Amino acid sequence: MGIGTMLGKLFGGGGGNGAGDGAGEAADAVEHDGYTIVPVPIKEGGQYRTAGHILMTIDGKERKASFIRADNHADRQAAIDHSIGKARQVIAEQGMALFDRENV
Repeated sequence: MGIGTMLGKLFGGGGGNGAGDGAGEAADAVEHDGYTIVPVPIKEGGQYRTAGHILMTIDGKERKASFIRADNHADRQAAIDHSIGKARQVIAEQGMALFDRENV
């Protein structure tokens, strides 16, 4: 699967060949320092890629930054846990600036 197809699936564009690969279902959201982290591991073959969204309501408007990392995991829960950790790292490093662009 190409990066374009993967991004399209993660961000609602569909696509793909229907072979069972693509964006998985969102896991339970986690609150962290006023941000909401939503892990969305991407299933690729027999593995799951680290991915998700970081959300925050600012002045009554929900802002969202999405991320995909190259890290693969053998099971979905490991990908969820890693996605939460990566999101926390992004929040610590970038703070509110992470909303200056759509993807981090």
